[in-house]
Amino acid sequence: MINKKVNNVQEALKGVKSGMTFMLGGFGLCGIPENAITELVRLGVKDVTCISNNAGVDDFGLGLLLQNRQVKKMISSYVGENDEFERQMLSGELEVELTPQGTLAEKCRAAQAGFPAFYTPAGYGTEVAEGKETREFNGKMYVLEPAFKADFSFVKAWKGDAAGNLIFKGTSRNFNPNMCGAATITVAEVEELVPVGELDPNQIHIPGIFVQRIFQGEKYEKRIEQRTVRQRN
Repeated sequence: MINKKVNNVQEALKGVKSGMTFMLGGFGLCGIPENAITELVRLGVKDVTCISNNAGVDDFGLGLLLQNRQVKKMISSYVGENDEFERQMLSGELEVELTPQGTLAEKCRAAQAGFPAFYTPAGYGTEVAEGKETREFNGKMYVLEPAFKADFSFVKAWKGDAAGNLIFKGTSRNFNPNMCGAATITVAEVEELVPVGELDPNQIHIPGIFVQRIFQGEKYEKRIEQRTVRQRN
C-alpha cells in the first residue's frame, strides 16, 4: 500500500509557486481547506488563479488570500459574502469568471474523470456562452464547456487514512469530492487521520488513487456564515 501521509502542511504544499492554478473545496465556510489556505498566505505566492464555489468572507477562507492581493483571477459561482472581493472586482484589480454552480462542479468532475469537455444547457443564450461552441441535441441547445486544468487541488475531509482514502461529513461533501484527482496534485487535509484498514470500505467517498498527499489538519474553526436568530417571546 502506497503511503500518502506527509508530516505537516508545509510538506504537503511543496512545489506550490506563484502563477499557479488552485482548486479549493468547500461550500460557504463549510469544508474548506483552512490549513492549506493559511499556508498559502504564509508562502506569499502571487498571481494565482483560484477555482472555488465561493470566495470566503473578508477575514476567513479565501478572503485571506484576497486581502493579501495574492489572487489574480477567481473562477467562482457565488461571491456575495466578501466585501473585499466585491471591491477588487469592481475596481478591476481582480479578474472574475462567474460560472453556474452545476457547471463549476461538472468542470471539476470532468477533469477528475479525464474528459476534456462536456455539453450543458446551462448558460445558453447568456454571457456565459459567449465565445463558446454551441450545439443542438434533440431540439435543445447546449454549450460546450472545457474541463478545468489546475496544478493543485486542496480539499478538506472529515476522516482519511495513510493511503489517501477519504470520508466527508455533511455539507463538506459538496465540491471537495469532485476536486479530488482533478488537478496534477491533490492535497487532502483531514480532521482525523487513521491507519490503513480502520475505515469501513463501504463508507469511503473518495478512494486514495485520487489523492497524492494527506495530512492531519489542526485548529479548525466552526464558523457560521449568516447567523439568524428568533427574538425571545
